[in-house]
Amino acid sequence: MDKGAHSIGGPGRGASPRVSIVLPVHNGAAFLDDAIQSVLDQTFADFELICVDDGSTDSTPAILTRHAAADERIRIITNRPNKGLPGALNTGFAAARGPLHTWTSDDNIARPHMLERLVQTLDANPDAAIAHANYSVIDGQGRIIGFQKVGPASEILFGNRIGAAFLYRAKVTEVLGGYDTALFGVEDYDFWLRAARRFRFVTLDEDLYLYRRHEGSLTDTRALRIHRLVGQIIRRELAAVDDAGLRARVLLEHGLASRLDARLGMLWQACKARPGLGLAKAPAIARHLLFHLVRAISASLAGLRQRTA
Repeated sequence: MDKGAHSIGGPGRGASPRVSIVLPVHNGAAFLDDAIQSVLDQTFADFELICVDDGSTDSTPAILTRHAAADERIRIITNRPNKGLPGALNTGFAAARGPLHTWTSDDNIARPHMLERLVQTLDANPDAAIAHANYSVIDGQGRIIGFQKVGPASEILFGNRIGAAFLYRAKVTEVLGGYDTALFGVEDYDFWLRAARRFRFVTLDEDLYLYRRHEGSLTDTRALRIHRLVGQIIRRELAAVDDAGLRARVLLEHGLASRLDARLGMLWQACKARPGLGLAKAPAIARHLLFHLVRAISASLAGLRQRTA
């Protein structure tokens, strides 16, 4: 087990489970009960739930202890000090015993058939290492406010097409070496990008998960950092792409995607490599540049007002 982590409970009985589910949580008491219960209510019951308390200071430890006392499939690992999401995931998967891995968040809900359908999909596709499925988006009150159809892994350079409902073989964890702790906020996208180089994905066209989007989940500062990290890992991936046209399309797609970061370098590289592509997207590029120009002017004026107040 990782240094600074200790474990409570957990199955030392019987055969290893088919699925190891990691649930990392840091001060997530608000929605944690529902997240755990959605796992316990799965129609596929052969799993272990490894809850990683990542240095919580709210009532998270008490909630985890209560659930673990009621269900022997639950194990609690406590990180001291806090390691951040990718570090907590690595702690959890280091303790995993099952040949199939997945993880969920403290504020999201797994639909009852999620594990059953994903396990069936991998069993039916032995040459695939990763299965993933569509999901719905809910708000802070649990109301459905959107739907996300995931794309094939072949499109992953254009964005994180894998989504929030997934299951993968333990060898994926072993080969990739876990989640990159330097990429907090985009650790999942980085993981899938690296996985796509080595493994086959299979897409299940079913809605199996509820992803919660609520106010306060991301500050502007953290969101900007995440957008810039995405740019960093995309440039890394494109360094290994020989197709100049594909590189230009990916750069243009990501260049236009951010409302927080202008990504002028990406746009310039795309238009320089494929001028025709830049001309075809000229209206979208113009709108993007105008948006960021207005945003920059507004920020400058706000700063000036604060300094002269």
